[in-house]
Amino acid sequence: MRVLTLDPGAGGLKAAFVVHGDTTVTEVWADTAALAAAADRWGVPDAVSVRFPHGGSRAGPVLVDHAGLADLERLVTLAPPYQESSVRVARLLEPSLPGVPVVACFDTSFHCGLPESASRYALPKKWTSQNRLRRYGFHGLSCRHTVRRAAEFLGKPENALRLVSVHWGAEVSVTAISGGASVDTSMGFTPIEGAVSATHSGSVDPGLVLHVLGTGEVTPSEMTDTLFERSGLAGMTDTSGDVREVLSARASGNADAELALAVYLHRLRREIGAAATSLDRLDAVAFTGGVAEHQPPLLAELLEGLGTLGIHGLPSRVAGAGDRVVSVDGALVTVLVVAAREDLELARGAEELLCG
Repeated sequence: MRVLTLDPGAGGLKAAFVVHGDTTVTEVWADTAALAAAADRWGVPDAVSVRFPHGGSRAGPVLVDHAGLADLERLVTLAPPYQESSVRVARLLEPSLPGVPVVACFDTSFHCGLPESASRYALPKKWTSQNRLRRYGFHGLSCRHTVRRAAEFLGKPENALRLVSVHWGAEVSVTAISGGASVDTSMGFTPIEGAVSATHSGSVDPGLVLHVLGTGEVTPSEMTDTLFERSGLAGMTDTSGDVREVLSARASGNADAELALAVYLHRLRREIGAAATSLDRLDAVAFTGGVAEHQPPLLAELLEGLGTLGIHGLPSRVAGAGDRVVSVDGALVTVLVVAAREDLELARGAEELLCG
């Protein structure tokens, strides 16, 4: 099956053409203008699979139509700006590729089976009884691929693994996985809960947010923009939040950048430790995403503070490239770095839905 996968993200619209489970070509488009010409260059696909960060309670991929997109558009405020981008891209597909089925795959689906103890907020029962105000989790497509690769490296079936998956890119999340299923995760009702990221604040005391709102200096919409887009590394350093820019600032002696990176790593270590306690044992920790893949020195810094969990990296392996084991041979906890391949999971989701 030939599947065009589309992943709206921070770096642009990532497009890949996957044929029988193998990616034949990958491009990053600045906008959707290239979409109309994709079929001329790559051929007409059998299906298009679009990544959506939020699917509500949807447990797997679905075919999308106008009514379905309207439902997904209602979730835009829970995962800005990428949910809106996904809806916009999906709407352009009918005129660009008429007759080609469009499949939506959701990052939240991987976490649909979260235990209630991990998914429920300690809020009044009348608020939570409809199971809408709960922890949804994100980066599920990344988690799904990480489980597959970890099973290959460890030589174990997926359902036998106890794994912590760390998606470490522009956004950051940590997920505890047992038996191939998510049992706890750092992101919640929205992607801003949990670890600090490039522009997201991560978890903040709700009392602090209420206090600032109570001053009247910011509106709720301004607060949303601040927590999603103007906090994290960006807010602490007055930069774009790109970790490369912050690392460069730290190297030049910038004190704000040094503190920001210390907070960033500290909060990520806390989330990894918390995820580990949701498992009955820890077989492996797998790092994936752009920062994990392309910033080995920063990964080494992070690992230095995780020794109490039995997590250690071998410097020569940490400094390597590609999918690899970075821990010492025979380590109690295997440490992996794997490339984020949401394109393969998007294609797999479309094929499973359409072909059974």
